[in-house]
Amino acid sequence: MHRDNRPASSAVVPGPTRTPSGAGRKTRGTPAITAPLRWEVLSGLSEEERTAVLQLTRVRRYKSKDVLFHEGDEGESLHFVVSGRIAIRSVTPAGDLATFALLGPGQALGEMALLRRSSRRTASATALEPVETRYLHRRDFLRLCDKRPAFERVMVHVLALRVDRLSQHLMDALYRSTDERIVRRLIEAVRLCPDVRNGVVVRLTQQDIASLAGTTRPTTNLVLNALQAEGIVTLTRGKIVVEDLLKLAARAGS
Repeated sequence: MHRDNRPASSAVVPGPTRTPSGAGRKTRGTPAITAPLRWEVLSGLSEEERTAVLQLTRVRRYKSKDVLFHEGDEGESLHFVVSGRIAIRSVTPAGDLATFALLGPGQALGEMALLRRSSRRTASATALEPVETRYLHRRDFLRLCDKRPAFERVMVHVLALRVDRLSQHLMDALYRSTDERIVRRLIEAVRLCPDVRNGVVVRLTQQDIASLAGTTRPTTNLVLNALQAEGIVTLTRGKIVVEDLLKLAARAGS
């Protein structure tokens, strides 16, 4: 097992092309969602309350590689992910760009915008494929909270989810081998795919996986090449094809 515990800052990923923040195409109105999604941040609300929140949103669509928002932009909105996958990236103290989270349908991003009336984005969000979100502006949500204080439960749940994610990644960093962390981050990426099966394509580079696992690209390359030699994955430029999900899961540790 590799025990390389160097921080994610040692992994370099190409920076996103600078585009205007929130450059996705807007769609007026609130069309019905084709698939019944249960967003994590709204799970503490009743069906009626969830509907009230979603009625305040607007649909935005992004092409692959579009940037939803940039690190340092003013944070004024929350995005509910309807379809597609999004990479969350941040500049490290060394000046590198590291990928530290992946998000997909049923999840939300930019949630800190609901918690503070004035804040800056602490990371950039980039579409890995065509993405559709529902965009909720802070002023609309705060207006709703003024009318019905029960909606402030959303903010409490946002904080709880963030703490849970940070705790899980801290436990992985402290007590799991580098090999296991790499496999677990790859499995997390697979779970965000709309069709989870053998042959599923994960559109991430080895540098992305290295950043997510908190290790270096050379170490990640060694681990992934070993998995490829066993027929568990196939490595191609800019993506990883998972050929055997059961064998991959067996490498993730208990």
